[in-house]
Amino acid sequence: MIPWAKNGRPRTTCVVGVQWGDEGKGKIVDLLSAKADVVVRFQGGGNAGHTVVVGGEKFVLHLVPSGILHRGSTSVIANGVVVDPVQLVEEIEHLRGRGVNVGRNLLVSERAHVVMPYHKLQDELSEGNGERKLGTTRRGIGPCYADKAARKGIRIADLYKPDRFRQGLAALVEEKNRVLGALYGAPPLEAEKIFNDYRGYAEKIRPFVGDALEFVNAAIDRGKRVLFEGAQGSLLDIDFGTYPYVTSSNSDACGIPAGAGVPPKKVRQILGVAKAYCTRVGEGPFPTELNDDIGERLRSAGREYGSTTGRPRRCGWFDAVTSRHAVMINGIDGLVITKLDVLDTFDRIRVCMAYRLDGRRVGKVPVDSQDLARCVPVYETFPGWNADTSQAKSFSDLPRAARRYLTFLERTLGVPVVMISVGTDREKTIRR
Repeated sequence: MIPWAKNGRPRTTCVVGVQWGDEGKGKIVDLLSAKADVVVRFQGGGNAGHTVVVGGEKFVLHLVPSGILHRGSTSVIANGVVVDPVQLVEEIEHLRGRGVNVGRNLLVSERAHVVMPYHKLQDELSEGNGERKLGTTRRGIGPCYADKAARKGIRIADLYKPDRFRQGLAALVEEKNRVLGALYGAPPLEAEKIFNDYRGYAEKIRPFVGDALEFVNAAIDRGKRVLFEGAQGSLLDIDFGTYPYVTSSNSDACGIPAGAGVPPKKVRQILGVAKAYCTRVGEGPFPTELNDDIGERLRSAGREYGSTTGRPRRCGWFDAVTSRHAVMINGIDGLVITKLDVLDTFDRIRVCMAYRLDGRRVGKVPVDSQDLARCVPVYETFPGWNADTSQAKSFSDLPRAARRYLTFLERTLGVPVVMISVGTDREKTIRR
């Protein structure tokens, strides 16, 4: 018997978004974390926002995995995450202030790269002056990943080698000052001030820093229940998303091996989370977007505003074309449909089955985002149920029209719907 499965049940599970993020992964990870020994965040940075509602109390997590709300699990920020120590310290202190235990149950990889002040400045200046805005959160995530790829990054382990850190930082700041000054006329940053500030933050996070690579693999090999938490969504993946309107990391299950150092064969189950409709924050193509009263109704009923930025989300009907793409690249085993209750008052509900592009019917996502932006959705229409689903405890409790809608999504995507969310609280979840 392989150590990462027990009694035929997967001991390792990954939760990823099927759409452009904001699918409600935080709630699902929170639910699954109740029985997990380890919860691992493997990519992204403080630009993500996972919202969890516990007993009517709302928690918004950015860097710390959702598992932190459960006493029995260890939350891991793995090497694939880019960590802003300023934000991490603030988040830890905020959680403690609300009575959440944060101690030995949090582990931060010593291999993770650090978001520096010049990354955030570069992100803000380039986004503000560029002809083609990407809609970033201006948290320095992209520039940090760029420096990582260029082998100019600073890792958390480097913060604890003062002489090397000071010397390397001085050279980097000199280079950044030249570039940012020449391009944007930005005032120079002071390397010594950054050094002192970040040494201070390094000491505050020191109790949490360790070898996450060994810890996670050892947990899996011992048969522990390990849950991998993705940030953003599959359509924002740097390689397989709607490039260039994407995030700067592999935000699907493809990111686990590099982002956590775990071999692919050890990840036994992939759950994909999708809203019963679609949303997107920021720029980029969105074929099913509704710039009308229906879109506004979806936004209002779903309270569709970004957890990190507060920006209103763009809303539209469910897109089966992009969802099939996400199912394929992730190898999704089961679907979790969230916010079904948001559709309770709609007379009709639509699903995009294909696109029309230059007079041709297209059944897959075009590689060129400009082509995707020109796609016209081909819809299939379903009757709404005009009934309250928020009190449903089982699949059979749902209105017949709602059950038909979910069954249609299963058939269309070729993946079973294993969970359905009908409200924000933990208990508003149907398991199948």
